[in-house]
Amino acid sequence: METLDQIKRPSKVEQKVAIASYSALASVLSQINTDEAEIEIEETKDKIKIPFRALQLLGDILKAMSEGKPISIVPVATEVTTQKAAEILSCSRPHIVKLLENGEIDFVKVGKHRRIKFEDVIKYKQKMKEEQKKNIIDIMNFDEELGLYDS
Repeated sequence: METLDQIKRPSKVEQKVAIASYSALASVLSQINTDEAEIEIEETKDKIKIPFRALQLLGDILKAMSEGKPISIVPVATEVTTQKAAEILSCSRPHIVKLLENGEIDFVKVGKHRRIKFEDVIKYKQKMKEEQKKNIIDIMNFDEELGLYDS
């Protein structure tokens, strides 16, 4: 399994393949109305059945790859260390500990070690991005009120 610092952007070749594959898969997904789908591996002619939700996830992966975004799949119930949470949030480990102790992110203690659900770290990151966006809009509105943008 890749660690966060090993995740790489898709190559240009991978992006091109993902673009073509995503378009084809997206059009097929809308036609499927069962809980599973059978797909065929062209090179070996093997047919395999996969859950429809897995096929939708494959679509999400291809879409992100076609846009050049790095991809990582993490089971939702995965717990991370304070160090890994700090890497995800691009902050220091002591700052994470402070957030945990202030109750801003839920965690559990395993012996002396704190463990945080990956999904809680991502929720906190999204919350911070939303707050940053709101603050930027507030600053821009305040600047306009002061007439800083008038010509």
